[in-house]
Amino acid sequence: FWKDAAAHYSQRINRWRRLECVEVRDGDPALPQAQRNELEGRRLLEALGPQDVPLVLDERGITMTSPQLAQLLQKIDNNACFIIGGAYGLDEAVRQRAWKLVSLSSMTFPHELARVLLLEQLYRAECIIRKVPYHH
Repeated sequence: FWKDAAAHYSQRINRWRRLECVEVRDGDPALPQAQRNELEGRRLLEALGPQDVPLVLDERGITMTSPQLAQLLQKIDNNACFIIGGAYGLDEAVRQRAWKLVSLSSMTFPHELARVLLLEQLYRAECIIRKVPYHH
């Protein structure tokens, strides 16, 4: 059901903005958590393109309203690259590379749910930008 919900919002967003969801392999589960996160973090950083503006989802990040997210997206245009950590969070190197740390909530969510929440907010932001009556 997470994939269905993500596909629903992805399809809606793709009407207006190119959206690509890239997943990197988790770190080796046999490794200690710190090494696992480091490996996963390296893969995330390697997946970034030269034009990408990394926005890392982190519970310690800034909180924004939906209209503020819409303004942010307009500011960085099509270069936004949101990064969601895995089950054990993100390596500090990924946080350091972030243009901004953004919080969906001070609560912790499974990364699959965080993806759906993010995609819904991206769709909402696009509706705000285009003055489509979805956000009220």
